Amino acid sequence: SNNKFYGPPGFQSQQLGQPRLQLQPQPPPPAEGEYVGRGHQKGIPSVPKPSKLQISAGFQELSLGERGGRRRDFHDLGVNTRQAIEHVKESKTGTSGAIIKLSTNHFRLTSRPQWALYQYHINYNPQMEARRLRSALLFQHGELIGRTRVFDGTTLFLPKKLENKVTEVFSQTRNGETVKITITLTSELPPTSPTCLQFYNIIFRRLLKMMNLQQIGRNYYNPNDPISIPNHRVIIWPGFTTSILQYETSIMLCTDVSHKVLRSETVLDFMYNLYGQVEEQRFRDTCAKELVGLIVLTKYNNKTYRVDDIDWDANPRCTFKKADGSEISYVDYYRMQYNQEITDLNQPVLVSQTKRKRGPGGIMPGPAVLIPELCYLTGLTDKMRSDFNVMKDLSLHTRLTPERREREVGRLIDYIQQDDSVQKELRDWGLSFDSRLLSFTGRIIQAEKIHQSGRVFEYNPQFADWSKETRGAPLISVKPLDNWLLVYTRRNYDAANALVQNLFKVTPSMGIQMNKAIMIEVEDRTEAYLRALKQKVTSDTQIVVCLLSSNRKDKYDAIKKYLCTDCPTPSQCVIARTLSRPQTIMAIATKIALQMNCKMGGELWSVEIPLKQLMIVGIDCYHDNTAGRRSVAGFVASLNQGMTRWFSRCILQDRGQELVDELKVCLQAALRAWFNCNQHMPSRIIVYRDGVGDGQLKTLFSYEVPQLLDCLKSVGKDYNPRLTVIVVKKRVNARFFAHAGGKLQNPPPGTVIDVEVTRPEWYDFFIVSQAVRSGSVSPTHYNVIYDSSALKPDHMQRLTYKLCHMYYNWPGVIRVPAPCQYAHKLAFLVGQSIHREPNLSLSDRLYYL
Repeated sequence: SNNKFYGPPGFQSQQLGQPRLQLQPQPPPPAEGEYVGRGHQKGIPSVPKPSKLQISAGFQELSLGERGGRRRDFHDLGVNTRQAIEHVKESKTGTSGAIIKLSTNHFRLTSRPQWALYQYHINYNPQMEARRLRSALLFQHGELIGRTRVFDGTTLFLPKKLENKVTEVFSQTRNGETVKITITLTSELPPTSPTCLQFYNIIFRRLLKMMNLQQIGRNYYNPNDPISIPNHRVIIWPGFTTSILQYETSIMLCTDVSHKVLRSETVLDFMYNLYGQVEEQRFRDTCAKELVGLIVLTKYNNKTYRVDDIDWDANPRCTFKKADGSEISYVDYYRMQYNQEITDLNQPVLVSQTKRKRGPGGIMPGPAVLIPELCYLTGLTDKMRSDFNVMKDLSLHTRLTPERREREVGRLIDYIQQDDSVQKELRDWGLSFDSRLLSFTGRIIQAEKIHQSGRVFEYNPQFADWSKETRGAPLISVKPLDNWLLVYTRRNYDAANALVQNLFKVTPSMGIQMNKAIMIEVEDRTEAYLRALKQKVTSDTQIVVCLLSSNRKDKYDAIKKYLCTDCPTPSQCVIARTLSRPQTIMAIATKIALQMNCKMGGELWSVEIPLKQLMIVGIDCYHDNTAGRRSVAGFVASLNQGMTRWFSRCILQDRGQELVDELKVCLQAALRAWFNCNQHMPSRIIVYRDGVGDGQLKTLFSYEVPQLLDCLKSVGKDYNPRLTVIVVKKRVNARFFAHAGGKLQNPPPGTVIDVEVTRPEWYDFFIVSQAVRSGSVSPTHYNVIYDSSALKPDHMQRLTYKLCHMYYNWPGVIRVPAPCQYAHKLAFLVGQSIHREPNLSLSDRLYYL
């Protein structure tokens, strides 16, 4: 925005004569590192737009540090959980079901280097700090180390062995100082070593840069081929996710299409707009609430940063110290370094804490300081997400059908094969890829029959839902609606009446007896709702229905907090607008009636689960980005044979913590609840653990599994149930396409993949469980990390698929087993709205649906 800003106190900053910054920030990200003396580098070195020539000259700057936060991807390498599971050592594949021909977005590595990789430690005397200077000094000895090399500042990888184990060489800095470099061989890595795989990935990402793709976060995007959606002020950059891994029989490249949504408004534009919408005294707080936690893109160097704070006491005229000790203002710095003119001199600055350690001593750099005017917002706002037109227009470009996805994925391989410099680089390293997608066969396991109060029926497997079939059928178990409240505002009186009348129409066929609600009219203010609840909710109230005039979060949060913690009563919030269309009100009333019945402890439908005395557990985590908020883990366990009743607990943990600390307490409480229902203990326990990030498998295996085993031991000497722990992963890049009628389609629900693209060191499989109406379906990855149950792989796969039918908020098959989705809903409710542990008296009901 070009108009100067003089008014808002939010933007008032220091006057020109006194530029002072209270933080000790890292300077803005420079275009190139500058070296002084022994290479004290200023700021974050950013990757200049690579010229093909520069990189082809032997990967001078290829470094392990360029994994861009991907280090954790590789921690899961080398975690071999299958070796301890006796019954799947020989084979982990199932046998039942119909064969289906599939292809996938994986390309075989057709030739790979047969050389070993030699790892060297590099030492400097005197010590050099800047990584680029260390590289420059080492690469003065190109004849000794050769053109093909990878160096990250301390570790050098070469495809050849130097003559001596320790080699000493001398280099000169620009100002004539002599530096002794000691090159010491530390290990020799065979071609099968996980480090070699890491190495292939580094090389491959380097190739993407050679093709002028830009790295943002973990993936690479093509800024030269943007898709503009001007009526929503949004631009989409197309790109790719890539990873090279050892799969069952070969090393393969898995690549999928990725899209980066960039908004054409800067953070400063956003601040201006916001200032016009809120009162002056609330501006700073609202600004922080909206911006902290968002990812911004600085187009001058195509880097992304997370906004961690806004410094209102600083502005672009403030100065910072350069590496040579001289001071420069941000305005002058951006003009000189990037040719960027900052027009608003009163704007505050954004602060981004850098995550990565730098330098040989692992010294943490200070925060990066960013100028709002030069930062573009990325991703979608909640408002955009809830706007049907925005999402529809975006989905035209981002939701690709299987055929389009295959075409786009194939483009990457075409790019590689058509680029001579990339081909030369691949030849130098001895790498080449198949140009065709991998083809193989999967299996479709049989569809389930749905049981509902004495009736058994099948559903249409193409759509994987049974909403039509169950309409008007009595439920397995119902709770009568004798004493319930309906709270509404005066302007929503008609909607409240319409809801009650339609509930009277739809409940008889479900078998639900219903009395008229106690109607309570309130003013449209949060306090009025809370006052009414405090006065009217008694120990006899079965459920409270609140009719809300908007989806304002603060009102919803206050109601849920009161009814989940202070006065434990199941509750249902309904937005009045959803009841305004006569043609859909019956369907909505049916859904509300089903939800109310679940929340009071009723049961809707079931599938046949042949295993007896089986307890299923689901665990998921929710992380709140708001500063100071804690992570929440949801824990859900089945209470009966039909998996229709569930016990729940939740744990509040430190911010960002993924691994559950109080698992033992939860499992003990669940076993007590199971015993009270069944008068005996379960003989098998299967835990589905969702929400595990890349690189956390080892910690999960060595930290959470022992807690569960410990808890089972503590129950009693004679109690020794069989335990299985399965990690559930929804964020996978693998996509599967079925060959049908001469074209590629989505595989039908129930498709299981346990060959070719699974990992040899794991007992893992994929299931495509849900059906999608548009785009490509996403499979779910299941990794059995501990198993003393000795269930056949077939049975494990079929049980997992059965559980995808048991989520009571949707009459259809969902993407993960029901307990995972219940645990997610619980953790989300507590993390978003309640921020406290719900009252334990609600723990045997699905109040969080």
